[in-house]
Amino acid sequence: MDNKIIETIEKDQYKKRPDIKVGDTVKMHLKIKEGNKERVQIFEGIVIGIKGVGTGKTVTVRKISYGVGVEKIVPLYSTMLEKVEIVKRGTVRKSKLYYLRGRVGRRALKVGNLKDVYMTDEVEVPVEGEVGEDATEETDIAQEETKE
Repeated sequence: MDNKIIETIEKDQYKKRPDIKVGDTVKMHLKIKEGNKERVQIFEGIVIGIKGVGTGKTVTVRKISYGVGVEKIVPLYSTMLEKVEIVKRGTVRKSKLYYLRGRVGRRALKVGNLKDVYMTDEVEVPVEGEVGEDATEETDIAQEETKE
């Protein structure tokens, strides 16, 4: 009974996010507050683990910066996470890629069968002048009616 109540409350908290999987190379656009200023910082790396369910889902992203491995654990539905972009999709056999921590150099970024994919959680807005499929059908019907 309590789970249903929690699920109904959580539905309002969900944001549209792409389907992130372990092994993906992602760009996380994180909001950073410095004093009274706020800016967006991009953190690009490989997803090495996903934990949790619902709004409590977290993603662990690892990158190598100046020869040092850096990991961030980011709540997927947090207000701190502005946008997520999937750059590459890699195939892996494990659900946690913690073995990448022991690797150095190019081997640390190696994930099998990389495919260039671009997915984001931004809403695509049609450009002015473009007509959607529904609008073209309506104009066709209007043109037929005027001919008769």
